[in-house]
Amino acid sequence: MMEKKQLPNTLFFTWVEEEIAQSHQVRIRLIGTSINPFLRNGISEVVLVPCKPEELKLLDVVLFRYRGGHVLHRIVRITPDGYTLQGDGVWASCEQCTATDIVARVAYVYRTPQKRLSVTSLSWRLYSKIWHFLRPVRRWLLRLYFLLWRKHAI
Repeated sequence: MMEKKQLPNTLFFTWVEEEIAQSHQVRIRLIGTSINPFLRNGISEVVLVPCKPEELKLLDVVLFRYRGGHVLHRIVRITPDGYTLQGDGVWASCEQCTATDIVARVAYVYRTPQKRLSVTSLSWRLYSKIWHFLRPVRRWLLRLYFLLWRKHAI
């Protein structure tokens, strides 16, 4: 069995950026809850691919540099000056970035190690649009989700 190694975030994301710059895909496991409920902390994995600013669309999930770190969130607004991003598990705050801050775009999602879902699939696009449309009531939906998830996890 292969031993898993952990790297400090700075080293890990330096490696990710180098791979993306060489036009390679990178598969990473997600850590954090801001992209819940559809991508799960420590369980879900994504495949990151290089992207150009003109390829990015509303509701794409991207890896971007933010305040000295890296964040994976969804594009919720595009303006000539840049992008507004928000995690699916966030109901109030958003981040702003420019095209130069975006490192890569998510092409595939693994909810389990064997179940791959393309972000261009009808089901993923439909989920993205519905969840985006529910932003005004997301606060209550997320509270209910986390309440039920905690009870199920115990």
